[in-house]
Amino acid sequence: MSTVEEPLYPIALLIDELKNDDIQLGLNSIRRLSTIARALGEERTRKELIPFLSENNDDDDEVLLAMAEELGVFIPYVGGVEHARVLLAPLETLCTVEETCVRDKAVKSLCRIGSQMKENDLVDWFVPLVKRLAAGEWFTARVSACGLFHIAYPSAPEMLKTELRSIYSQLCQDDMPMVRRSAASNLGKFAATVENAHLKAEIMQIFNNLTQDDQDSVRLLAVEGFAALGKLLEPQDCVAHIIPVIVNFSQDKSWCVRYMVANQLYELCEAVGPQSTRTDLVPAYVRLLRDNEAEVRIAAAGKVTKFSQILSPELATHHILPCVKELSSDSSQHVRSALASVIMGMAPVLGKDKRIQARGTNINYLLWDRTDRRSFHSVVDATIEQLLPIYLSLLKDEFPDVRLNVISKLDQVNQVVGIDLLSQSLLPAIVELAEDRHWRVRLAIIEYIPLLASQLGVGFFDDKLGTLCMQWLQDKVYSIRDAAANNLMRLAEEFGRDWAMEHIIPQVLEMANSPHYLYRMTILCSISILAPVMGSEITCSKLLPVVVNASKDRVANIKFNVAKVLQSLVPIVDKSVSIPIANILDHLFQLVRVVEKTIHPCLVELSEDSDVDVRYFANQGLQSINHATMSS
Repeated sequence: MSTVEEPLYPIALLIDELKNDDIQLGLNSIRRLSTIARALGEERTRKELIPFLSENNDDDDEVLLAMAEELGVFIPYVGGVEHARVLLAPLETLCTVEETCVRDKAVKSLCRIGSQMKENDLVDWFVPLVKRLAAGEWFTARVSACGLFHIAYPSAPEMLKTELRSIYSQLCQDDMPMVRRSAASNLGKFAATVENAHLKAEIMQIFNNLTQDDQDSVRLLAVEGFAALGKLLEPQDCVAHIIPVIVNFSQDKSWCVRYMVANQLYELCEAVGPQSTRTDLVPAYVRLLRDNEAEVRIAAAGKVTKFSQILSPELATHHILPCVKELSSDSSQHVRSALASVIMGMAPVLGKDKRIQARGTNINYLLWDRTDRRSFHSVVDATIEQLLPIYLSLLKDEFPDVRLNVISKLDQVNQVVGIDLLSQSLLPAIVELAEDRHWRVRLAIIEYIPLLASQLGVGFFDDKLGTLCMQWLQDKVYSIRDAAANNLMRLAEEFGRDWAMEHIIPQVLEMANSPHYLYRMTILCSISILAPVMGSEITCSKLLPVVVNASKDRVANIKFNVAKVLQSLVPIVDKSVSIPIANILDHLFQLVRVVEKTIHPCLVELSEDSDVDVRYFANQGLQSINHATMSS
């Protein structure tokens, strides 16, 4: 929406642009409707601009879409909610056009306006609009009407409510599948506004009719509404009306319908309670996990942790884990990938045993009775004995995405299983991913290295992965080298400055003499990134001499990167920690000597280089030093 400071374009010119054949001119004018409205004033906007827009409905779809969006926030320009009804006419027209995105935007704007209108105006103006659209000869009007009932219904008197429920029921049985699809997708919002007495009698009958529709796409959208309806009903009503439908849907002839059930089944568990979940929903979910269609198994596998969280650990162990084991060796790599992205979350779910409760209440394990101990050990044994082989199998999967998904959630399993049991299989998987021929796979594993470092510990990391991190600095792909440099900084933060000084800095400095200029440039980048973590003392004594030495490189790209790195090091050498007050003056003199005797002369020399880019960045560095000196 335009601001008040925007220039007020001539009104006639803007209206001419609306009528112009040039689409871009018309689009610009529509986007400045608020400018026109402010210039005209509220009364002329109601009497002139809005009627003009109501008649101007033959424009390009892009223009109509912009118009539908602008009108949704137009209430302040027509005089407030008292006159909001004048905006209904142009939006009603837009609700009948063929382009779906225009209709959807018009419906959204009508809902926004309707939610602000006074109750009397809703009854006098909004409800008749909904009825006209619902009775429209062309299906587009009826499709749009379905999305407006939840706004019109709450304010309507009892007789009108009965009529609106009847109209909605007719739309759910419309001859056009597009109308029935719209009615099915909006049923949940409409049902949320209907009284409980009519919910079970009429809305559930509408829902049952939609679930038996001969069009797959209608049944598919009906599935989306079952979770919302289930939350509106009492548990016993939900069991009686929703559960039988869902059980049938889980065996529907259309895989798309089964796919939607697999995606949303876990949401219904809380509404129906533990008994029905155990007797009805768990068998349905198991069927979906073993479905013939890979797409359904993908959806079901992706929700296995969320579904298990609702169940008791024992129930998940006995019913869900066997299916998970089968999916870990599924013929579809996408199923295995979907499983790998969530299966690590099952370890803490199955680990939510009495040990966790005991920690929260300071109950000693030794005080548990024999039954409690047996339950505790059965859960932990299930986690280790059944989940661990699945993790190891996925870590050895031939599809890199599967291995990456397991590694990315490693912290979740470490909470229960412990990293020691995984480490022997983890290392080969990491090494293989680190050397994968696809650079995006190598990039992904680099991003998980800090997570692995925090879970594996410094000892294991030094022995097994330290060399790997340094090898990435000499990868053929720039993105890998750049990510490797950032990875070193994150490792230094994780393990500390002393560790980095012993394991990272010497190897980085050794690579500074690489014969390949791209690798030498990567080392400069690494120094620039590591310097803030290492601090001024190490930067001055170890890193800065390498940068200064690189200024004599024969490659211009190296030299102007030296200038950029030197500029970035100036504020770092000005920082130090825990300096005794008596030594502050000496320290300041030392810093001045570092800048004046090392950094400044190097930049002066580079500023006289034959290469224009080297001179440019060197002068930038000199200006930075001068500015810092003046500020201090």
